[in-house]
Amino acid sequence: MTLTTTDALAEFCARASTAPYVTVDTEFLRERTYFAQLCLVQLAFPGNGTDDAVLVDPLSNGLSLEPLYDLFRDESVVKVFHAARQDLEIFHVEGGLVPAPLFDTQVAAMVCGYGDQVGYETLVRKIAKANLDKSSRFTDWSRRPLSKAQQAYALADVTHLRVIYEHLSAELDRTGRTAWVEEELTQLTDASTYIVTPDDAWRRLKIRGNSGKFLAVVKELAAFRERLAQERNVPRTRIVKDDALLELASTKPRSVEDLGQARLLLREARKGEVAEGLLAAVQRGLDTPQEDYPRLPKGRDRSAMNPALADLMRVLLKTKAEDAGVAQKLIASTSDLDDIASGHLDGMWSHGWRREVFGEDALRLCRGEIALSAKGQKVRIVEV
Repeated sequence: MTLTTTDALAEFCARASTAPYVTVDTEFLRERTYFAQLCLVQLAFPGNGTDDAVLVDPLSNGLSLEPLYDLFRDESVVKVFHAARQDLEIFHVEGGLVPAPLFDTQVAAMVCGYGDQVGYETLVRKIAKANLDKSSRFTDWSRRPLSKAQQAYALADVTHLRVIYEHLSAELDRTGRTAWVEEELTQLTDASTYIVTPDDAWRRLKIRGNSGKFLAVVKELAAFRERLAQERNVPRTRIVKDDALLELASTKPRSVEDLGQARLLLREARKGEVAEGLLAAVQRGLDTPQEDYPRLPKGRDRSAMNPALADLMRVLLKTKAEDAGVAQKLIASTSDLDDIASGHLDGMWSHGWRREVFGEDALRLCRGEIALSAKGQKVRIVEV
């Protein structure tokens, strides 16, 4: 069933509000715009009928998503997503809210031992014992009418999700790890996660130089590009590509003629509003007082890293992750392990459930209180 009116959506959401949870997914396009174009919303709540799973067409003339946003604000209903970040960003931009309470089956699956960033298709196969028809995955979701294959594919994204959610939720209750997932969802449920500040846009660039003046120009160029991309609702690379932006920060053009010498700059950026904005941004960067120069974040000093200890940490992490049935990357990254071996003992791995699973033994290994012993395929922790 496809909902194309606000009244129909309101009626469905009213029924969904009496359910313990609702599964949610979206289809969108982002290749040609800065902000994602929401093309379809899929919703389902527990049941086996034909009206407990629907498609919502936000492109229908006059349809308002406000009834859905009311449901998202209803704290008596859990909102279930898989790999929720992009969906949540869309709803934050479109409706100014983050659905709560939230459950992300990808995060829960990592806690339950299904591997790192496990895909929805894998969970459908392993938990729901079904297969997905992927032929519609990369179709144009903005075109109407939707084909039957598209509709079936889209509905499968929320109907199988009910089975997956119930299975993972039960597993978390059984193992006492529900709080672990809630801890992991803190960033996803923080509205500031989805706010893009132009003055911070430079931090996403892969910058090699660390000259203060260079970074000041990079910051101003990136902020100008971000604002203009938002205003025009086009991808930021349609304004200036990253490599061209860094080239301009190095050459610091002062005139349109100077811009003409840039090797990597798009033709459209060499004239008019974009050219004027780029030159003004360069000048603002050059005028930045030295005390206000931006600084790249300092990496951890690893000059004292003990390579042997780093190797032991990798073995310990693998062992503890396998024992706990949790994805390794969810506990600690390779960078975290190198930090530990360098004497930096204050990472995320040292707090909350991560400390319980891995961090405490990692600290004991650093202090020489335990050793690792191998027997056959098993690694054991030995008290020293």
